[in-house]
Amino acid sequence: MLTVRTNSVEETRALAAAIAPVLRAGDLMILSGDLGGGKTAFSQGLAAALGITEPVTSPTFVLAQTYEGPLRLHHLDLYRLESPDEMMDLAIPELIHDRAVTVIEWGERFLEHLPLDYIQVTFGLGEIELGPDVRLIDINPAGPSWRTREEALQAATQPWKRP
Repeated sequence: MLTVRTNSVEETRALAAAIAPVLRAGDLMILSGDLGGGKTAFSQGLAAALGITEPVTSPTFVLAQTYEGPLRLHHLDLYRLESPDEMMDLAIPELIHDRAVTVIEWGERFLEHLPLDYIQVTFGLGEIELGPDVRLIDINPAGPSWRTREEALQAATQPWKRP
C-alpha cells in the first residue's frame, strides 16, 4: 500500500492524472472515504487525463455516468444502494468488462461482489492544522494485473509521497 498526501483539490486531481497512464482498459478503481473526501475531484482529474472533455460530476443521484474519450470511463456511486441485487441492476459486471476504466465510489460496501483485481484509493481528511483541503490517500493495488504495475504506480505517485 502507498500513502500519499495532497494539499489541495488541484493536487488531488493532479495525483489522479499521474496515475492515469498506469491504467489499462478493463481496470477497476474503488474510491473510498468520507463524504467530501476528494473522490469526485480525483475522478475529475482522472477523466481529464484520459482525454475526456465533458464535465465530470458526482454520480450520487444518477448512480452511473459514462464518459467517452480515447479510453471510456464509467463512473459509479454505490452510496445509496442497500443490497448487492441493486448493484447487479446497474449492470456493474457488464460495465467492468466493457474495456473501459470503471471508477466506483463507495465500492467497498460491496467489495465481495466485485472482481478481485482492482485498485482501491481511500481518502482521509488530513491534518486539519495544515489546511481544510489536505488529504491523506492510501492507494492499494490488489490482484494479478497490478503486480506487474506496482513499480509504475509508485513512480507516478512519488511527488505526493508523505514526508
